[in-house]
Formats: sequence, structure tokens, C-alpha cells
Amino acid sequence: MSLPEFKLLRPRSVEEAVGMLHRHQGEIQICAGGTDLLPSMKQRLFAPKYLMDIRGIDGLERIRVTPGLGVELGALTTLSAVEDSGFISKNYPVLHEAVKTVASPILRNMGTMGGNISLDTRCLWYNQSLQWRKSCGFCIKKDGDLCHVAPGGKKCWAAFSADTPAALLCLSAEVNIASPQGYRRVPIAQLYNNDGVDRIKLAKTDMITSIYLPESSAGWSGAYKKLRMRGSIDYPLAGVAVAVKYRGKTVEDARVAITGVNPAPHLIPDAPHALVGRELNEHAAMVVGELAARVAKPLTTSLLTPEYRREMVRVYAKRAVMAAGAASSN
Repeated sequence: MSLPEFKLLRPRSVEEAVGMLHRHQGEIQICAGGTDLLPSMKQRLFAPKYLMDIRGIDGLERIRVTPGLGVELGALTTLSAVEDSGFISKNYPVLHEAVKTVASPILRNMGTMGGNISLDTRCLWYNQSLQWRKSCGFCIKKDGDLCHVAPGGKKCWAAFSADTPAALLCLSAEVNIASPQGYRRVPIAQLYNNDGVDRIKLAKTDMITSIYLPESSAGWSGAYKKLRMRGSIDYPLAGVAVAVKYRGKTVEDARVAITGVNPAPHLIPDAPHALVGRELNEHAAMVVGELAARVAKPLTTSLLTPEYRREMVRVYAKRAVMAAGAASSN
């Protein structure tokens, strides 16, 4: 499959990039690492008239630590750079664990943090060639009005399938967004819509420039567990991130988030109640697993059954909680 025809734009500043987004809105796509976008363009899921390569913008590829505030990850910071950062590994282990599971080392060398948090949703009926999709009458996410996953439904259930947002939710991360009106910073928990088509709360003239990890989340024990078809390269069919803050042997605060089983990543709202004020043990981990399975809403967006994926959310949540506890004692 070949790429559709497009004109390549290469801005040298955020302001220039935002101007291009404004002039060509509706006809332009942002390209950073291109590890997800370019294969999708070959499948004709996207055929933008303009492709804007932002890799020439200085200052977007960095890990900057500000004592007393936290860490800024530029949108162009590669996943490999985060994986190789001793500071991230020590202070934000849940993010380090999640990044390590993304795709393969070669793809992590190209893929970026900004690209990963804004990844398109995926579905067995959507991520196919144009010829395959045409033979099936297309779907509600692209070119059609039928949902093959939930027939008769008006909502797209394509699954959000990025790994790092679950970890970032556990860390109370924030996202810096540039637009023609200036910059704004929003909690990553407010970035996503629970909709397979309208997946992210970004205007066509918006561009993510960085991700902030607050210092208040530094030092929390963390773990990330992921179900995938192939253990080395695939997207999550279920992913669970856990971050735990201890006071002695007692849990002082905790957060659990899931990905891969809903149209958006989700924090498990009742998970802290099952962990805070207690010593972490297998019973508490089982309770968190049950809570996570209730939030998970997998449908037939992959080759694995929804029932199996929901059960794996339960299993992986328990494992992630126990792994976070084991990491704190090391």
C-alpha cells in the first residue's frame, strides 16, 4: 500500500505550526514520529492534503526537571528517551514501566510522547485496508453509518489503545496545548472523550507541546501490566497502570487506570478506597481487580472476546497492584 498524495510542511516554531493548522484546518495532519499515522494513511484512513512535520521545532524534544514543580516532557520526546531516563525510572516508575511496553525498540526510537497520548482509537473493523472496509460497507468511524461492534448504536466503540495515558492519569499529569489564542494547560484526565470517533478534546487548530508530571507524584511506587496478542510489539488489548504512595507500610494514596478496553483511558474511581489506609495485600488487590473489571467495557474490537478481555483486566489489575507493592519493598 502506498501513501496518498500530500504536500509536506515543515514549520520551525510552534507559532508557525499553529498558523499552518489555522490556515489549512480540516485538510492537515500533524506528523511527529509517524509510527501510527503513516500506516493509517496507507490504509486510506487519513488522506490529508497537507502533512505537517513538526520535528524541526526546537525545544519540543526534551526532559526538563524543575525542582519544586516537576518534570516537563516535550511532545517530541521519544518514548526511548523516556525509557532510558534514569530520573523517570526512579521518580515516576509507572510511566517508565508503561513506556517499556510500547511497540518495539525501533518504533520507540521514532514514536513520541505527544503522539502516544493522542493516538487514534482502534477497531477490528476500522484498521483495515480500503478494499477490506469497502467490502464490509465501511463503519461509523470511517465512511459509513453502521457500527459492526454495537449494531444499531449511534456511538463508536473503537478502543483507545495507547499505553502511556493510563500511567499519566495515575500521575495527575497535565498537557500544554498551543492554539491561535495562546497556550493553555489541562489535566490529562480532561483530555479525552469516551467516544471512538471524537476521541480527544482538541480543536483542529490545537497542538500538544508538552506534558507535565507534578513533583507531588514523584516517588510513588508504580507498575503497568499489559495484555497483547504478541508479547513484543502489539497494542494493548487491556492495560492497567497502578501508582501507590506509602507512609511506612500503609498506603497513603493510590491511583489505578485502565486502557485498551474503552474508547478512552479511565481512572478507576473507587480504587483508592480499597487501598488507602491499609497494608497492600492480595485481598486488596483482588478488590481493585473487581473494580477495574466493572469500569472496563470491551466489545468486539479485536480478535479476543470481550469476556476474556474483561477477565484479563481483573487479573492484570491484581497483578499490577501486587507488583507496585513489591517494588516499594525493594
